[in-house]
Amino acid sequence: MSSNVGKGDRSIGPVIGYTDADLGALCQIVADFEDVEIRAAREEVARVRVLARAGQLARKQAMGQTAKVRAHDMALRSIALELGAASRVSDRSMQRQINDAVQLVEDYPTLLAARETGSITRQHVSLVVEAGTPLPTDVRAEFDRLATERCLTDSANRVRAAVMILAERMHPRTAQERHQEAREGRAVRIRPLSDGMSEVCAPVPTVIAVGIDDRLTQMARAVVDSRPGPDGTEEGPDVHGNVFTGDARTMDQIRADLFAQLLLAGSPVVDPVAGDGPGPLGAIRAKVQVVIPALSLTDVDTAGPADLVGHSPIDPETARELAAGATWWERLVTHPVSATVLAADGYARPAALDRWLRARDQHCRTLGCRIPVIRCEVDHNDDYAKGGKTEHGNLCHFCQRHHSMKQFTAWQVQQLEGGILQFTSPTGRIYTDHPPPVSVHFTPDDPTSSQGEPAPF
Repeated sequence: MSSNVGKGDRSIGPVIGYTDADLGALCQIVADFEDVEIRAAREEVARVRVLARAGQLARKQAMGQTAKVRAHDMALRSIALELGAASRVSDRSMQRQINDAVQLVEDYPTLLAARETGSITRQHVSLVVEAGTPLPTDVRAEFDRLATERCLTDSANRVRAAVMILAERMHPRTAQERHQEAREGRAVRIRPLSDGMSEVCAPVPTVIAVGIDDRLTQMARAVVDSRPGPDGTEEGPDVHGNVFTGDARTMDQIRADLFAQLLLAGSPVVDPVAGDGPGPLGAIRAKVQVVIPALSLTDVDTAGPADLVGHSPIDPETARELAAGATWWERLVTHPVSATVLAADGYARPAALDRWLRARDQHCRTLGCRIPVIRCEVDHNDDYAKGGKTEHGNLCHFCQRHHSMKQFTAWQVQQLEGGILQFTSPTGRIYTDHPPPVSVHFTPDDPTSSQGEPAPF
């Protein structure tokens, strides 16, 4: 029995067609879409050019300064905070956008012009900038021209190989030299995910990455091999003779758990020896700042999430596990409706004033910043050297970045009643930052029934 499928036989189902009215509507949709895309491209490039002007202004402000690099960084921080405050974006994010904009305007004018006319997409722009980042500035002009020509021919994913190969061929340095330079950019970053999870990202030399992967795999296999066999016998005892009874984790889960355990509790190879125990590096333990509602400490179904300050909520079970191993505590009493801090005390040092400030601020108080207070410095809003008092109404937490910016830029900070901070920017604009309410707290079923009463814990 022969089949005509694929030979023009449409008997397998009706062909979707268009009435004259539908065809006219589709033509209008396509035309409108093209118009919107072009206008969006123009607005996108206009925004890039404005941000580039901000970066160029910061560079101009630093001209003539003895420490040009530091002066430029402080000027850029100040401008980024101004633009970030106006657009509800953190100054760190805005500073990255400004730097990207300056690079686009100064190093890729042909690419930017093509984007402005809608001839290429945002994905083309990202591809060319990514490929051109390792190139020295003196060859970027030619790369900009040639890469843009390739982008005009097809979609970004189809020209990716050609653009990457072009950048590779135009680079004047050897692969070994570039690898040595790339090593200088190694870092560790955290990317928040949903459901209380995050990714730990660390660009490292490939040989190191492969070695990490291999060791984790070997260790995970040793765990699996140490499980009891199906008849209750050991498949293979580990070096200590332990048997991982009841362990049903997958290889991926075991590898992830080992990765975390080694980072949290392992001692680095370079750790100086300190007798029979770990050296000073191996003795360091991780610190996290968590706000846990009292009900979450009990194993009840109604318990709410806890707040990992500066990051994201975590589930009650994880909060209880952290609480079980906590070496010191601070108790907060919050208002049942507004969630503002009414009182704070602790079962161990530090001083009462520091406890109170940590409870009130929770994180850096600069506009848009979420660095937790355990990574911050306490600032005298009115300088101590100029008579500022060391008291609740003149102290707050700033991260190191924003603490130094307050000292070396024209931004001014005044603390108002209730811990409200009033920021005055170099342009004279005024922004306010209110003490953050505790994200997780006890709220009665009828909030109006106990207004003004402290939370009962």
